[in-house]
Formats: sequence, structure tokens, C-alpha cells
Amino acid sequence: MPEASMFTNGTFKSIVEKCEGCDRIIEVEAARYCKTYADPTAKWRQGLCNFATHAKSESINTKGKVNPLKASKRAGAKKK
Repeated sequence: MPEASMFTNGTFKSIVEKCEGCDRIIEVEAARYCKTYADPTAKWRQGLCNFATHAKSESINTKGKVNPLKASKRAGAKKK
């Protein structure tokens, strides 16, 4: 566990609302901090925090374009 002085001297900033529920939160002197990252607001600025244990990223499963010529060749090869 990190030293309490790291959190109380201003090196680490308090968590933001989006951090609630994360397993990486620790409580030091009645304040809550992320034990992995010093500035949680910066991690959430671009979207989902990559350290968040409570949130899952939305992965969009898109299929690429299918080349019809290759698809017909593959289908023909399977028939043999």
C-alpha cells in the first residue's frame, strides 16, 4: 500500500464521481484517492479510464467490407 503522505501532500488528487465503484480507490484521512493514478480527472477526460475496474468499454463490432470476388472464390472452394 502506498504511503499516506503521498496522498495528503497534494501529489494525488481526490477521485471524481465517475470513479465510484472502482476497486482501486483507497481512503486516507477521510478523503478518497485512486491508488493507481494521481489525477483521476485527466483519465476520464478522453472517455473511459483505462484503470477503471468497474466500467467496461463499449466495443463496436463492425465487420469490414467483403470483397465479392474473394467471397465467391471461397464459397466455390468449400463446395469441392
